[in-house]
Amino acid sequence: MLKKLAIIGFGSTMIGIGINGFILPFHLINGGMFGISLLLKYVWGFKAGITFILLNIPVYMFAYKSDPVYFFNGLIGAMISGIMIELLLPLNGTFQLPIMSSVILGAVIIGIGVGVMLRNHISPGGMDLLALLIAKWSKVNVGVIMVATDAVIIISGLMLLKDPKLLYSLLIISIVGLLAALITTFHSVKPFTK
Repeated sequence: MLKKLAIIGFGSTMIGIGINGFILPFHLINGGMFGISLLLKYVWGFKAGITFILLNIPVYMFAYKSDPVYFFNGLIGAMISGIMIELLLPLNGTFQLPIMSSVILGAVIIGIGVGVMLRNHISPGGMDLLALLIAKWSKVNVGVIMVATDAVIIISGLMLLKDPKLLYSLLIISIVGLLAALITTFHSVKPFTK
């Protein structure tokens, strides 16, 4: 349990740093429930972390019926991720980087956080939890499922906000999805023994 909490703490902190430090300053979005939460923040001024937690409730109900272990891990993962997004809000505007550097760095930080959590069958919430369940049933890699759903969210954001800058968000989801896929498929190398 302590190991699980440490992984959730690490992953959530990375997600909070990536979103607040590098994604929010340029009004970009990433995928999943995080992306939907950020869209609602930009359009109506909702608090991203709290919106994220609320959006996850229906997904948890579905997950609880399908797989109680994923439900429990996802519930803790999403609650802590939502809290970390709110706690790390002061990072917004701290790093003065060009948009491309910010996008790449933010996506890598988020991707590591999401990937480490998913590798340990802990979902940072929402779409990631659904992606984990779908991956379990379909044997399709969780990172591939995430990229597909995230692309739909970003295209919706592009239509709602009509801001071409949101195209950078496609790069964010690609990097996050790629890192999640790599981290979840990487197997630790066993030491050579004579």
